[in-house]
Amino acid sequence: MLEISHLSGGWGATTVIEDLSFSLQPRETVSIVGRNGVGKSTLLELIMGRAQRSAGNVHIGGLDISASSTYQRSQAGIAYVPQEREVFPSLTVAENLLVARRPGPWTEAKIFDLFPSLAARRGSFGRHLSGGEQQMLSIARALIANPKVLLLDEPTEGLAPLVVEHLVSVIQTVVGDGELAVLLVEQNVTVALDLSTRCFVMDRGRFVFEESSEALRRDFARVSQLMGLDVGVA
Repeated sequence: MLEISHLSGGWGATTVIEDLSFSLQPRETVSIVGRNGVGKSTLLELIMGRAQRSAGNVHIGGLDISASSTYQRSQAGIAYVPQEREVFPSLTVAENLLVARRPGPWTEAKIFDLFPSLAARRGSFGRHLSGGEQQMLSIARALIANPKVLLLDEPTEGLAPLVVEHLVSVIQTVVGDGELAVLLVEQNVTVALDLSTRCFVMDRGRFVFEESSEALRRDFARVSQLMGLDVGVA
């Protein structure tokens, strides 16, 4: 569904991602973990066309979108939930969904079934939502575009434990729906492994290790060793 070939790029003259290749299969969920600053978010920005590509190719469903604009990548079937959420602050919840809506199985009704708290606040402006509600809206806005590939950048960052628990449940529902390929960047390694079937460890703009998430859950100390961090106990 998504194929990255020898991709390099970053911001201006600064190269962050170097000669990186991997593929994401239809209906597969892959997580990327690593220390802060190793290039995880920049990789998603490159895939979405918001960072500057210097080499390599990006394909979705066999279509080469390497030189495509961000909106063309969206039309091709990629949806992005950025780390900063980026909801429209002057639009209501319903209007945020309306501007992103495309035909497909994810309808407004289905979105509000998944996020009852958003249904209750459908008339509230984006700027009046809590951090957790903004994250839900960002995910909801991506889903209602009915993409083929969903990119999630640190969806649980900075949220209260109860909100994290709810969001993890929501993402599990989305993954279990079986229609989307999902690429997840997540600092919470336990969450990353619980949500994905395959995991990459990134360092200095490259993947340094790949393993099934199940195997890494059984050998969690290996994750700490690979990342050079104490990531706790799964």
